[in-house]
Amino acid sequence: MLTKRQNLLETIRGGNPDRFVNQFEPFAMIRQTPVTANNPKPVKGGPNVVNNWGITLQFPENTPGSFPVHDEAHIVIKDIARWQEYVHAPRMDYTENDWAPYIAAAEQIDRNDRFLTLSVSPGIFEQCHNLMKMENCLISFYEYPDEMHGLIDYIAEWELEYARQACAWLKPDALFHHDDWGSMISSFMSPDMFREFMVPAYQKVYGYYRDHGVEIIVHHSDSYAANLVPAMIEIGIDIWQGCATTNQVPELIRQYGGQISFMGNIDNGVVDRADWSRETIEREVRRACETCGRHYFIPNTIMGGPASTYPGVYEAVTETIDMINRESYL
Repeated sequence: MLTKRQNLLETIRGGNPDRFVNQFEPFAMIRQTPVTANNPKPVKGGPNVVNNWGITLQFPENTPGSFPVHDEAHIVIKDIARWQEYVHAPRMDYTENDWAPYIAAAEQIDRNDRFLTLSVSPGIFEQCHNLMKMENCLISFYEYPDEMHGLIDYIAEWELEYARQACAWLKPDALFHHDDWGSMISSFMSPDMFREFMVPAYQKVYGYYRDHGVEIIVHHSDSYAANLVPAMIEIGIDIWQGCATTNQVPELIRQYGGQISFMGNIDNGVVDRADWSRETIEREVRRACETCGRHYFIPNTIMGGPASTYPGVYEAVTETIDMINRESYL
């Protein structure tokens, strides 16, 4: 039987996997680093917090994640033409001693079985609209392109410094990077605009990780983004995690399999509900596996991590994939 790591590589390389990869099982996630440990985060149902970028975050009950408060009193960038006055990146002057406990935790992971995976969020686009509100951000791509290029470069340089330290001290095998690029029915930007603003920044960031020992790059966007897949390939993404059913994932596999793999095709809006049932989960998991096949595809809910909004959903999906693997491979 292949290890979880081996089975993933066989799956995304069109080899001989001996079972479906079961959601996030090949990835040993490292979410805590000196950078994240010193960045305040809201607790679900708890009070709002202000993070190190000055963004006020809220995390209501029964939602999959936190989101900024964007009223006039709390928005960070009040005028994109003067963004430098408002945006101040968090400190990044951490030392080996600061990283020591996280290095020790990483050393406990069996890298023969799983990929030591650095988890990074939010991404570059999300950081832009977190700072300035979604509609202001999208309008600014048209009306203030030079300022948006400057802001994106600033955020990307901060991410590059994070990459330098993480690669130096943790030496991750994989990267799991968040950045939502669309709604369920459309990308937020046209492919041409995405190439102009996002591709150069991501080529720098993902290129650095690749050049410094990261074997697998997984990008999360729980959305429609089928029109951006050619750009994802240019950027160097190995696995697009979060691909919703609206992307017609089986067709994407036929068109792009071998250049990029797809992880998702089980919509949280269908299975991750207050009234969730094992019958619905089994139906959706079987549909995903049967229509997508075993190459270049990983069955997974589209949420950005091994969790669910409602307790028990992620575990039930995992158990269903295990059942299908026993039926199909054993």
